[in-house]
Amino acid sequence: MSPVARSTCPFCIHGHFYQPPRADPFTGRIPREPDAAPYANWNERITAECYAPLAAADVFGQISFNLGGTLARWLEEHAYPTYERIVTSARAYHAAHAVTNGLAQPVHHTILPLARHRDKVCQVRGGLASFVHRFGRQTEGMWLPEMAVDLETLQVMAAEGIRFTILSDEQVRGDLEEEAGPYLVRLPDGGEIAVFVRDRHLSNALSFGMPDPDHVDDWLQEQMPYRCRRGGLVLLATDGETLGHHHRQGVEVLQRILAAGERHGYEMTTLTRYLHEHPPRAEVEVIENTAWSCSHHLDRWTVGCDCTQGDSRWKGALRRALDNLACDLDNIYVCQARQWGADPWRLRDDYIAVVLGQVDSMSFLAKNGLGHLNEEQARRMDRLLEAQFYRQRMYASCTFFFDDLSRHEPRYAIANGIRALALTRYASGEDLSRSFRRDLAIPVSSKSGETGAAIFDRLMEQS
Repeated sequence: MSPVARSTCPFCIHGHFYQPPRADPFTGRIPREPDAAPYANWNERITAECYAPLAAADVFGQISFNLGGTLARWLEEHAYPTYERIVTSARAYHAAHAVTNGLAQPVHHTILPLARHRDKVCQVRGGLASFVHRFGRQTEGMWLPEMAVDLETLQVMAAEGIRFTILSDEQVRGDLEEEAGPYLVRLPDGGEIAVFVRDRHLSNALSFGMPDPDHVDDWLQEQMPYRCRRGGLVLLATDGETLGHHHRQGVEVLQRILAAGERHGYEMTTLTRYLHEHPPRAEVEVIENTAWSCSHHLDRWTVGCDCTQGDSRWKGALRRALDNLACDLDNIYVCQARQWGADPWRLRDDYIAVVLGQVDSMSFLAKNGLGHLNEEQARRMDRLLEAQFYRQRMYASCTFFFDDLSRHEPRYAIANGIRALALTRYASGEDLSRSFRRDLAIPVSSKSGETGAAIFDRLMEQS
């Protein structure tokens, strides 16, 4: 008798690759970061430990991944061979399977449920445009920063053509009989989107208990058999930096996992490929205002929670200061754009083409119905659009992620605010610095006693 073939279960590993913006918004240069020694900054160090070896091993042609815009731009400018290998691997995957294994990411890594609707749209459209710019084709999936989700965000994504995203099992309600799914989520506006649900325990087992390379088979024997017996897709999703940076053995461990499927009863796949082969058959409900990195809904980015130690009252005060500045910046921008006959929000969304270097600012304005502006008016409009870019960047998730106002992440958000108000003053003559500084006097560091206003003053002296 011929042996009975053993069935294999589908297994997907997703890597979320991202670095926050680190460049000085006035000079465009990353200051030296001594704690990244012997490298000049953390981007260089993590590239050497993680991105470069993963790219050299063609990992980006085998797993599902998203590559954040700030990281992609830095790699393209400062580590081009690594960047080229990532893009080439992803394009080769598409050539082999007729689908892409890459997902887009909102352009500034903003916690989208906390953003206004028009900012959600800008973030999603910018992320999609960035993906097409780098990989040469559309993607069907989008990674949510910190997996932070609400239904309005999903509606925006679906309206822009996104077919699926990834959530963690604690963020959905329903019978997860299909393991990772995909599951259908029905949206309030009558639309729908698919959701893949990661195996949180398996993901954490790799992220926080990664085995030595020589013990990968033992780890897989412990983790995979009962998951594969249940049937359905198994999804492990983690920060890409886990592989080689947080765990030095991570690159070799991943390579061994990718090669061990036949021995352990699984077959590697990617999310878009699996979605095409297995459309959603079951539904789940999304638990709104949740994230994978905070069990207290979105408190980590608003009023603070037990995820970070110490007095977190600075978070709410800083967010109010940024919100007030954003409102003032928007009012000036909208008034001027409409005065010159432009749709301010569509113009801002499309400005990503200038950010990506696809077109110069003057040509961009001409193509968007503003060719009638004289040189001075065009320069003013361009400055207001650039101010909107930095105003969006104030809200990068890391601004509020950690424990204290005196860290460089909140300082960077304030610096972006200063850059935005400076550009707005050059364009309109209106000075928003006094009201911004007044609001920044309220947030205080519990460690240093420094206020946001003191940080503002120091940054103004340096700019």
